Order: sequence, then structure tokens, then C-alpha cells
Amino acid sequence: MFYRVMKYVLLGPWLKLLFRPRIEGLEHIPEDGAAIVAGNHLSFSDHFLMPVVLKRRITFLAKQEYFTGPGIKGRLTAAFFRSAGQIPVDRSGKEAGQAAIREGLGVLAKGELLGIYPEGTRSHDGRLYKGKVGVAVMAIRAGVPVIPCAMVGTFEIQPPGKVVPKVKRVTIRFGEPLDFSRYAGMEGEKAAVRAVTDEIMYEILALSGQEYVDDYAAKVKAAEQEAKAGNSTASRKFPRRRR
Repeated sequence: MFYRVMKYVLLGPWLKLLFRPRIEGLEHIPEDGAAIVAGNHLSFSDHFLMPVVLKRRITFLAKQEYFTGPGIKGRLTAAFFRSAGQIPVDRSGKEAGQAAIREGLGVLAKGELLGIYPEGTRSHDGRLYKGKVGVAVMAIRAGVPVIPCAMVGTFEIQPPGKVVPKVKRVTIRFGEPLDFSRYAGMEGEKAAVRAVTDEIMYEILALSGQEYVDDYAAKVKAAEQEAKAGNSTASRKFPRRRR
């Protein structure tokens, strides 16, 4: 009930008015039945803009931190995600990936739409990163189609660290459903799930036009932060001499 109030009364109309999203390929979203919508992830705004343009309800696997943030902002964020039926997923520890897959399969078993970001985290620089194989495992095991989705312009309106988004038009593109029935029963084979994941990421890339990085976003971001911290430490130890 609250989901419909948020989408059609409290939040949705304002988002459509402010960001005037161009919607392409909406006909590729099935009117009923289970399916996975797999998209790039450029901005916190993605969580709101994609559901607003869909006719059907979509459930995302959201990181647990959205439900445990401090202060007023944290409580409001948690309240929104809970009321919207989003599922918190703990991304730490060895069982994190399996827990996300179990939750996702539960959504699909009910014949619903599942939203997932295969990169596993927001892109910190606007590029598209290597996808994690959980999306492939769920698609093969549940036997459901995967609809690739590209958010275009959301990085520019609200890059990581920016709290208030810039009011600017965005584009949301949905590609043709991808059928992976030829991989039935192969969700436990590394080569198969990697091939399926790479095919999904290629279709997202074709829709988004982003630069692609064949490495995981979290790994690249951590390496860049480590290098930055090392340079900062070196500059403190060896300051430039004044001439």
C-alpha cells in the first residue's frame, strides 16, 4: 500500500516533473511473471528513478547500510526502503553472496520483478565495471529472462558524495529480454555463469555507451583510495622544498 502511495502520490509525480525521464524500451518489461531487471548503477537516484517509470512493482536487493544509517537521514532512508519492500543484504563475509541469491530467488519464486545491479556497487567514476555472477546464478536457477537496463545521466545529476541531486533530464533504456534457457542446470559451473554475466554486461554497455573496465568496481576503488592515501603519506614525509 505505502509503495503505491510513494510511487503515485508522494514521490513519483515530483521525480517525473523534475527529471523528465526519457523512457526507451519499456515494452520489453513483461506485463506479468518473474523477470530480472539488471542495470548499471551510477547514482543513489537510480533506486528511485527506475521504479517510478515501471508499470509493475520492482524489488531491489539493497545493501544493508541503507537500513542502518545514523541520524535523521539514515532513519528516513531506512523507512523508505522498508516501506518500498526492498530487501536488505549483508555484503560482508563469505555467505553474503549466497544470502543475496536466496533472497532474490524468493522474489522470483513469487512471480515478481527483481532489480539488481550486477556491478555490486555504484560506479565511483561513471564507468561500467565487471559484473558479479550472482545475477547469472539466479537467472539460470529460476529460469527467468533478464532485461538489461541503462541509466543515462544519473551520474551527472548525483555522483557519489553529492546529497542533493542536480535537476537535469535523464534517460532510462530497457533492452530486449535475454533468454538463458540454454544454460539450464549449469548455475554451478564457473564458465557458464561467467559467460551469462558477461553477456548481460555487454548488453548494458551497448545501451549505456559507458567506458568498460574489466575489473570489479570495489577492487578498483579500493586500489585508487590506497594509492591516494600512500601519496598523501609520502607528501607529508617528504614535503617539497621551497626555492
